[in-house]
Amino acid sequence: MSAASTPEATNRRAELLRIAGDLFAEKGFRNTTVRDIADAAGILSGSLYHHFDSKESMVDELLQSFQSELFAAYDEILASEQPARAKIEAAVRLSFAAIDQHHAEVAIFQNEADQLGRLERFSYLADRNKQSREVWMTLLREGISSGALRADLDLELAYRFVRDTVWVAVRWYRPGGDLTHDQVADQYLTILLDGIAS
Repeated sequence: MSAASTPEATNRRAELLRIAGDLFAEKGFRNTTVRDIADAAGILSGSLYHHFDSKESMVDELLQSFQSELFAAYDEILASEQPARAKIEAAVRLSFAAIDQHHAEVAIFQNEADQLGRLERFSYLADRNKQSREVWMTLLREGISSGALRADLDLELAYRFVRDTVWVAVRWYRPGGDLTHDQVADQYLTILLDGIAS
């Protein structure tokens, strides 16, 4: 077993990714240097290159692994036999759980996708945006056709409302705060599906 593949090296690499992700989310990708990451990890900058060839590789790995997991879970929801409303609820709950469990990755995507997407290496981000749109549009169409949602909904407007109000929560929701992600999802779904009027 090579030193690079030992459990200790694997754990150290994951820890470095976590540190980098937190810094990218807090300071921004462009404003975070390799030295910032190394300092936060308590190592020399050169030591970081034993694990990653660049900070681009770090953010790429963070986004790729998170999004692969997220969209695989969305696909399971879409393929399930649940009623349309239950699928929408499941997708919303999954999204808030992602914000809780992958806070840095969601913040990086929300804040940096446009900038990173200009680099050829990150061209997949545009594809993920299209895939996300298709997930929500499919859920909304199923909701309308099943009668779970109103037939007079403007699909494009409804999609933008759901997408933006779910994912913008990364700006104010903090894991370990006063509300759990399940409590936030409960309130959000009540507002989204039942309204706020008495």
